[in-house]
Amino acid sequence: MKKIALLPSGSVSHEAILYLLNGEPVEFVHHKLISDVFMSTVEGKSDYSVIPIENTIEGSVSLHMDWLVNEVDLPMQVEWVYPSIQNLIGNAAEFQSNDGTKDYSKITKIWSHQVATAQCRQFLAKAAPQAELEQVGSTSEGVKIVKENPGKGWAAIGTTLGAATHGLNVLAERITDHDNNYTRFVLIGREPILVNRSPEHIKTSILVTLPEDVPGALHQVLSAFAWRRLNLSRIESRPTKKKLGNYYFYIDVMAAADSVLLVAAMGEIEALGCLVRVLGTYPGYAYESEKMEVK
Repeated sequence: MKKIALLPSGSVSHEAILYLLNGEPVEFVHHKLISDVFMSTVEGKSDYSVIPIENTIEGSVSLHMDWLVNEVDLPMQVEWVYPSIQNLIGNAAEFQSNDGTKDYSKITKIWSHQVATAQCRQFLAKAAPQAELEQVGSTSEGVKIVKENPGKGWAAIGTTLGAATHGLNVLAERITDHDNNYTRFVLIGREPILVNRSPEHIKTSILVTLPEDVPGALHQVLSAFAWRRLNLSRIESRPTKKKLGNYYFYIDVMAAADSVLLVAAMGEIEALGCLVRVLGTYPGYAYESEKMEVK
């Protein structure tokens, strides 16, 4: 049975991988820190790692992208999109007024991952502006902390799965500021994995590092894709961490790495003096709510 490393039980990562696999038998290996999720597969303790890398509202998860690029050498094998539905979670008995209604003014502290908290700014400002915001490694960790500290007026932002896992109440449902809030996940590992559904597309992720002091180099790189009519779904610059002002470009191409056009494009880019690294070529799966069977 394949082992899959991911963030704690009840996290969005947990919900997302349950959705993708849709009942296929695997063994989950939960970790508190995303660094441990990465290293689990690097060290061979698991076959794959679940990594959230992009969100509709907050954009790239920079820390995770930097790990993929700078810390590990594991190809992306699958990508999928899953809704980030956040909820306010706590012990309902702690936040009741005398007439039995909810009283969020009694919340003293709210725990969650920084990305989840950022997705709920408007709700937090209106419902609990007095609450102190604390960052943790995952939404599920925040829920666990609240569970272990009753009577302090603490709440968390997390999933319904997280609330159920830790025996807490959902105080307010769907508190994200935008309904169209999705997270893009990738499964990284050394071998391809079979997913029992039809992919929406095939994508290749590459890194391109431009030669120094070559005017128009980025334009020439983009032209190599443009005249071949290769669709780029994403391009983003990140520092190489080697020299101030030195960047690499993360590019998603809607084509397989061995396709004639993409092979030729990468060859042309390398001929310009650029360094090209393939991070993975993989199927992508869209979210279909009717197929969701989170258990």
